[in-house]
Amino acid sequence: MAHDVSVVGLYILDVLGCPVTKIPDGGNVEFIDEIRLTVAGTAGGTVVDTAKLGLKSLAVGAVGNDEKADWVISTLDGFGIDTSTMQRLEGVPTSATILNVRPNGERPALHMRGASDHFDLPPAMYEKVFEAPIVHLGGTGLLRKLDGEPSRILLEEAKKRGCTTTFDLIAATAETAAIVDPMLPFIDYFMPSIEEAMDMSGCGTPQACADHYLSKGATCCVFTLGGDGAYYAHTDGTRLHKPAYEIDVVDTTGCGDAFDAGFICALHHKMSPEEALAFAQASAALVASGLGSDAGIVSFEDTLESMRAFTTKSQ
Repeated sequence: MAHDVSVVGLYILDVLGCPVTKIPDGGNVEFIDEIRLTVAGTAGGTVVDTAKLGLKSLAVGAVGNDEKADWVISTLDGFGIDTSTMQRLEGVPTSATILNVRPNGERPALHMRGASDHFDLPPAMYEKVFEAPIVHLGGTGLLRKLDGEPSRILLEEAKKRGCTTTFDLIAATAETAAIVDPMLPFIDYFMPSIEEAMDMSGCGTPQACADHYLSKGATCCVFTLGGDGAYYAHTDGTRLHKPAYEIDVVDTTGCGDAFDAGFICALHHKMSPEEALAFAQASAALVASGLGSDAGIVSFEDTLESMRAFTTKSQ
């Protein structure tokens, strides 16, 4: 099977509850409206959404050999995602998160680090992983074994083989810059949130952040700005700001992953930068309208229709 995209990195099982207004005292009970399980993580959430958007997608990551892994793999299979390169590791649990989603969409998290900390990509897998024209690495910062030089080697190899590389990370701090900076010359689309971009660079605006990362070798920066939309800066001089769409937010879990998936899909369809930003924003907006990282997105056609129907926030 030829793939359109290989999605490498952090795979997590999310358990989400909504709406959570308080944690009960002692052993008491509070009743909520909805509980869901989803495949999440900066790779897991992205690969589900690329598949829902119609791309032939390869999942590349690690789970444990437990009941959580069974659910993650069967769910990925159900979306038509190729899981043949997913590693099942003995002796460690599948990475998982409990998210208490507040009525305003915020989601304080309780995370258990697990198999993703032990994930690596051996050279024996290169041929299959890098046959896709687009390779996404997602989850730097929570990939203990892969972070750093192994990730740089992975991205360099992808570029040597002619792949377009996209990149996102998680839980970035000022210290994360030491991990990320050596990878930038091998990243075509650097796609963190603006908060992460600022924390790592010390810069105070999207423009300054973009100049910082482009000067260190990235070809293009695509920053998510939360309620302020998205910002695009390319070494060819293109600078774009796309306002966010007006939506009723239910849950912001996975919005960044959905944005990544939408942008990857736009690259696959060779959209212009303006169209790519709009499509990625529409993908994120759809996910924000429901509970969990795979909410809202139905298909490429439906997302395109939603993109055309959404109205942007007044600036």
